Amino acid sequence: MSAEQAVLGSVLLDPDQLSHLDWLAPDHFYRPVHQALFAALRKLRSDGHPAVGSDGPVPLSWVTDTVDEASRYVRGLTAVYAHTLIQACPRPEHAPVYGRMVLEGAIHRTVAQHAIRLHQAARADALQGAVEGALRSADVLTGVLTDLARRWGTEPRPVAPATSPVTAPAASPPVRADQVAEDERFLLAVLAEQPRAMDEVVDWLRPGDFADPAHGQLYRCLGALHHRGEPIDRITLLWEAQRRGLLADGTLSGEQLTAICDGGVPGSAEWLGERVMRSSLTRTAAASARTVRALAEDEALGPGRLINHALHALGPLDEVRARWQTMNGSATPKPPTDPMASGPPPARVQAARARSTPHPAPSPPARTGAVPASASARSHSRSRP
Repeated sequence: MSAEQAVLGSVLLDPDQLSHLDWLAPDHFYRPVHQALFAALRKLRSDGHPAVGSDGPVPLSWVTDTVDEASRYVRGLTAVYAHTLIQACPRPEHAPVYGRMVLEGAIHRTVAQHAIRLHQAARADALQGAVEGALRSADVLTGVLTDLARRWGTEPRPVAPATSPVTAPAASPPVRADQVAEDERFLLAVLAEQPRAMDEVVDWLRPGDFADPAHGQLYRCLGALHHRGEPIDRITLLWEAQRRGLLADGTLSGEQLTAICDGGVPGSAEWLGERVMRSSLTRTAAASARTVRALAEDEALGPGRLINHALHALGPLDEVRARWQTMNGSATPKPPTDPMASGPPPARVQAARARSTPHPAPSPPARTGAVPASASARSHSRSRP
């Protein structure tokens, strides 16, 4: 607040200071009365007020005309407050520094406001089963960060913070957690029961898209079996989970895995994967918004670092969004193919089988019969004089 008063007081004392504040906008001020006063000062300069560029003392009309112009947009503004602003300015020639202080506060405030809007849009989309609002708000936040970087004079580039910001605890999701878990269980059951179901989701669905970490680990097991070209069923899935130590560390239990496989019903893996992906996108958007807001509320963080750290916090959302677009691009139904020809590549299957096929032990060399050619040659060479 002191910086805003000092900026306005310096311009009221020296109208030529406006030429050093072209990068400062009225909406960078926090108080509406200060926004109106700075906008009025810029308008009087563009209209060619006699006080601008004059060598003599600043006329009183510069103050009164500013108050009259600003009073058109705010109420209760008097010339007394204008003189209070003049008294709040230590040195008019320090106006650019005061303006940087105002811009720094505006950057923190603007980033926090847009982070809140992104969080609200993500929660609203999760409630409605959509993603458009969250993606639109993320685009707006990215554009705001780029514009603020240009005004501050830095290059916008994602930079990871040295320490993770302390974020507020996540509020209860607007969608029931059991509904999301049910979609994930149905998807896993379909992937375990239908041999070719993994081909529909493997290109864009990742273990981190599952809200339940146990479901994500189970999907990782399915992906490993699919990658190696090995058959997928409840037995091989249990075997893979055991090999990864998921049963030993308590991540999964045999009963939990059996319940998922037994709950399989005919369904589309692509459709269920889209529901899981939609939930992942809104959940990631909300998490990124909380991180950006925590960064913006850190007053010790400089504007340049704040902008770059905020862009880095939006990175996970960009990654999920890219896979969401991949899924939409491949959502068209594929023509039916020969089920024998749509399996994994033969080379991958052969390599996977070779790892589990015992190799016969080499037979001992024969003690009778013809002597090897090399041995015969050596004995013949010894017999020569």
